Amino acid sequence: MLKQSRAPLRTRVAGYVALTKPRIIELLLITTVPTMVVAERGMPSGWLMLNTVIGGTLSAGGANAINMYVDRDIDRIMERTKGRPLVTGVMSPRAALTFAIGLEVFAFAYLWYWVNLLSAVLALGACLFYVFVYTLWLKRTSTQNIVIGGAAGAAPVLIGWSAVTNSLGWAPIVLFALMFFWTPPHFWALAIKYKDDYASVDVPMLPSVASLDDTADRILRYTIAVWACSLAFWWVGDLGALYLGAAIVLGAGFTWLTIVLRRDPTTRNAMKVFTFSITYVTLLFGAMAVDQLLSGA
Repeated sequence: MLKQSRAPLRTRVAGYVALTKPRIIELLLITTVPTMVVAERGMPSGWLMLNTVIGGTLSAGGANAINMYVDRDIDRIMERTKGRPLVTGVMSPRAALTFAIGLEVFAFAYLWYWVNLLSAVLALGACLFYVFVYTLWLKRTSTQNIVIGGAAGAAPVLIGWSAVTNSLGWAPIVLFALMFFWTPPHFWALAIKYKDDYASVDVPMLPSVASLDDTADRILRYTIAVWACSLAFWWVGDLGALYLGAAIVLGAGFTWLTIVLRRDPTTRNAMKVFTFSITYVTLLFGAMAVDQLLSGA
């Protein structure tokens, strides 16, 4: 194990960055900016977008760092997480927790000052939900862990909308539902590959405690719900034909891959679903932004 006192500065800095799980944050931000474009019915202020992205990144990073602090015991056992900084000893658990809480406090203040109080409260609420409901309660006790816990990952659309309008409504709620239903098929598809890893630490992630057939069946059902929400957003969000076409085509592609997985529940097909789920969100939210920018041109 690498001792913190002997770790070079560059290694420690990289370790603190790794605590925030930047790859997950990238996915969250993909949904934030397009949501702001739809809420504005055009391009929002560059400063508002920048400050919302910075504040959202800091808040999500703080939540992820707390998650790593809590899960450091099982991270030492799971093959997928043995390289995380608290396992390798890049920093002490106390230093990691101090960093995480400090990041979260700063994120709240930053969003309140540069964006608005509602966005700051929503970001803090997402962090608390992720830490206390998902990480500390559901993750190690329930197969519904990622289902309910997914609410935290769906919060960026609410934050992006409120950053522009300082309010919420049916449109952002439908977007929240879309991301809420998207999280289980996205994560369960990946968890199929690592089901033995989760089983080794007694974390009841669905693929590690249910059959592949049952898991694939649930992935299909949640994906159909995602498709339905994407079509509903066309109506409540008052979007145009470009978005509607993208929602139909992307939803059909996503659903077809989950049908293939249901017919042949293998790790290879599961990873195809996982990979496309990221492409799906990227293209769908990109389409809604372009739709609004073109309609306002």
